[in-house]
Amino acid sequence: MSNKQRIVVVGGGIAGLALSTQLGQHLGRSGKAEVTLLDRNGAHVWKPMLHTFAAGTANSYQQRISFVAQAARCSFRFLPGGMQDIDRQAREVVVSPIVSAHGEEVLGERRVGYDVLFLAAGSRANDFGTPGVGEHCFFIDDLHQAETFNDRLYADLLRTAALGEPLTIAIVGAGATGVELAAEISQLLDVASSYGAGDLRPRLTLTLIESSPRILAAFPEEVAGAAAQQLRTLGIDVRTGVRVVGADASGFELGDGSRIEASLRVWAAGVKAPEAVAGLQGFELTPTGQIKVKPSLQTTTDECVFALGDCSSLVPEGASRPLPPTAQVARQQAMHLARHVPAWLDGKPIPPFILRDLGSLVSLSRYNAFGTLGRHGLFRNRFIRGRFAQLSHALLYRLHQAELHGLGRAGLIWLSDAISATVRPRIRVD
Repeated sequence: MSNKQRIVVVGGGIAGLALSTQLGQHLGRSGKAEVTLLDRNGAHVWKPMLHTFAAGTANSYQQRISFVAQAARCSFRFLPGGMQDIDRQAREVVVSPIVSAHGEEVLGERRVGYDVLFLAAGSRANDFGTPGVGEHCFFIDDLHQAETFNDRLYADLLRTAALGEPLTIAIVGAGATGVELAAEISQLLDVASSYGAGDLRPRLTLTLIESSPRILAAFPEEVAGAAAQQLRTLGIDVRTGVRVVGADASGFELGDGSRIEASLRVWAAGVKAPEAVAGLQGFELTPTGQIKVKPSLQTTTDECVFALGDCSSLVPEGASRPLPPTAQVARQQAMHLARHVPAWLDGKPIPPFILRDLGSLVSLSRYNAFGTLGRHGLFRNRFIRGRFAQLSHALLYRLHQAELHGLGRAGLIWLSDAISATVRPRIRVD
C-alpha cells in the first residue's frame, strides 16, 4: 500500500493551477504525494483576460495552457470533469459525468479519493434571481461563455458593416469585467474600421449599467472617476444608480419603469460561488455560497479541506469584510499554501494568510489604464495612469506565467507573443 498523500485540487483557475503546479513540482516529483487537478475544461486561461476573448481583441488559443501538458511537465495528474459533491466520510470527490456536445455520455460519474482537498472552483456572476437574465443574457465567467458571446458579437458586427444595421449592446455590472469589456468592444470597432469595415462607431450604442452610485465600487474613487470619464469620452453611456429588474429578448427593464433596448445583453454583475460549491453540505457558507475559512485557509469544519480564491471567504483579523474575489488574492493564497503545505503534512501548523496589497488596476484596452500601487513600496497608494499603468497591468499576467512556467519558458512565451503581435490581425477577422 502506498504511503503517498493523495492531494486533490478542484478547479484549474488562477489559484488551482498555480497550487497544483507548485505542489506537483515539490511533492509529486519527489514521490511524497500524488497531486491531482480536477477541472471540467481542458485548458487554463487567465480569467482577467476573458473580456478580451469575448470582444475578439485577443487570441484565446494562443493564451491557453493545456492541463494535460502542464501536468506532465510539473508532475501532477489531470482528471477531466467537474466536482459534483464531496463524500467527506469516505474522503472522496464525486466527479460529474462528461457529456459530449451531441449529448452523449463520454464518461460516467466517478470518484477520486483524497487525504487533502483544496477547493479552488472560482466564482460566477450573480443574477440575483432577476427575471429573464438566465434566458436572455450572455455571461463571460469562463472561456466557453466568452467565445460564445464573441461568436454572436462577430455575427452582429458583420451585419453592421455590410448592411448598416445598428449595433446595440448593454452590459449590466460596472466592476472591472464590465468596464474593461466596454472598452474592448470600443477598441474592436476602431480596429475593424481601420481594416476597411467603414466607420462603425456611429452605429454603436453601448450602455454600461451599474446599480451602485459609481462604477468600479471596489476601486478607489480617483480610479473610478478617471475610468468613467474615459468611457464617456469613448461615447459609452455610463449609467449609475440604476437597478435592472428584468431582461427579455430586446433589452432590460429598469426599476423606474423605463427600458434600455439592446440586441446584445451581457450580465457581469455580482459574485457568487459555483453551484457545485454552494450546494455542498457540512461547510459554513456565506449567503452567496462561498466557503468560510480560517486564517490558515482550512475550512472551519474540516482541517483536511482547504478553500482558496473566489470560492472562499476569509475575514482578516480586525477587518469587517472578507477579502475581495480578485486575481491578486487568489494568486497570493495559492503561493501561501504551496510554501506551507509540505511542512503541514509533516505536522507543522500553517501560518495565517496575510494579503500583501499590491494595489488595484483597471485597463481600458489601448486607450488608458488607471490604478493605485498599494500599501507597500516607495510609492504607497499612489494614483497611476497611462502607459505606466498599462504596463503594470500587463505585468500581473506575465508574473502569473512565470509562476506557472518558470522564467526561462515564460520568457520564450513573451517573445512568441511579441512576434505573433507583428504578424497576426489585432482582432478576430474570420
